Amino acid sequence: MILDYSSSFHYVLALLPEVVLSCWGMLVLIMGVSRRREPGHGQEFGWMSLAGLGLAAVANGWLYWGVSESGTAAMIAVDRFRLFANWVFILGAALSIVISLAYVTRQKLQAGEYYSLILFATIGMMFMGAARDLMIIFLGLELMSIGVYALVGFNRRDRRSAEAGLKYFLLGAFATGFLLFGIALVYGGAGSTNIQSIAGAIQSGNAANVLMVPGVALLAIGFGFKVALVPFHMWTPDVYDGAPTPVTAFMAAAVKTAAFVAFLRVFVVGLAGVYDQWWTVLWSLAAITMVAGNVVAVAQSSVKRMLAYSSIAHGGYLAVAVIAANDTATAALLFYLLVYTVMNIGAFAIVITVSNQSESNHRIEDYAGFGWRRPALGVFMTVFLLSLAGFPGTAGFIAKYQLLLGAAEARLWVLAVVLVLTTVVSYWYYLRVAWFMWMREGDETAEAVAAAADPPLATHVVLVLCVGLILLGGIFPGAVLELAIGSAEGLRGVVAEATATLAP
Repeated sequence: MILDYSSSFHYVLALLPEVVLSCWGMLVLIMGVSRRREPGHGQEFGWMSLAGLGLAAVANGWLYWGVSESGTAAMIAVDRFRLFANWVFILGAALSIVISLAYVTRQKLQAGEYYSLILFATIGMMFMGAARDLMIIFLGLELMSIGVYALVGFNRRDRRSAEAGLKYFLLGAFATGFLLFGIALVYGGAGSTNIQSIAGAIQSGNAANVLMVPGVALLAIGFGFKVALVPFHMWTPDVYDGAPTPVTAFMAAAVKTAAFVAFLRVFVVGLAGVYDQWWTVLWSLAAITMVAGNVVAVAQSSVKRMLAYSSIAHGGYLAVAVIAANDTATAALLFYLLVYTVMNIGAFAIVITVSNQSESNHRIEDYAGFGWRRPALGVFMTVFLLSLAGFPGTAGFIAKYQLLLGAAEARLWVLAVVLVLTTVVSYWYYLRVAWFMWMREGDETAEAVAAAADPPLATHVVLVLCVGLILLGGIFPGAVLELAIGSAEGLRGVVAEATATLAP
């Protein structure tokens, strides 16, 4: 079927996954409010939310294999780049919901509202991935952010959660102002907020540089905040540490994915004609982020804060794909985001288990002897840590290798060396946790932590699934890589040839 956007019906079809998930999210919210259950009950709302995500995934698959669009000027993209990203969003949301089931019950949170917020935030992410217009990206960003703001401060009985929610809201609103002001300046310079029209105005020489240059700078600041590039990362450690751990997992995986998908589409497609004006700035931000994120992570004594700084470092790795601005790097970014979602949520699932569905036992010392007392969970956590570090034989290694191929194709040799060296540094803090699990004797507190670590069946399924995907992706990555490469080709026709000659 070909969508020509000649009627509103075709726009509904183009947004079918979002429409399905919107209706389902409202249903979950209404049922959660109307049934008036006591806080801590209502796991059925979590399973309902998973069913809605499954329907959205089916609708997304129908668009991926059964629908194409005529032209690339519409505000909503139905290219495979967007649809591949949708699957990552759906997977991240589904895994986050499953690891939240026992946590929401234990912490006596309002289940209907919690799960519906995850669905609405996911809809915002899907709009960000689908947008070919800066205003649609802004609307999707706000829908996602409002849901995540509420999720971060959702546990009202926890002072740290409320503090994290307030910090994220204030700093997020500040960064959104930069993004919106940047959109206004780009509109003034190019005469349009449509990404394809902006690219055409720049390449034809009709864009006003006096407005475009500051506009691009402000867009970089806005996106830099959302993907936690240094020095716009200040909010990340405190917000990740204070938020409920399942929400932290959701933010570190799905929110970062949405921000990078929109980041790449705006800069690599819309702003390809001014590549020589922004690549050096992003080059510096990526290098500083990789170095600072990994170095500061070494000094952390909390596993949760260590994973927060690890997320910052991975943001630096992913920024390399935006700077490389070629098909190889675009496919690598999609593959990396999928792998990062799986291994990151898997690691946080272990953190939730060790904390016994609470916000305690986050010290690295609490993991002493954990591997011997809980061998299955210890092996799972070790696999996640090795994959995050990029150890050969895991999907994390393949993901970083693909990023290096994209960087090499763009001749970003220094940035590639920085990526490799900082990856070596990351082995220290990832393997430090594994060393405590397998090589250190636990004290009475650590023994009590290991004894209490008993995840529910649903979390066990998630852990087995994540480990299986990581190992399968590390040994036989071909099928997923081909899917990512085919999805990245959707952007090929609109990326300016100038990026190949302007690369350093």
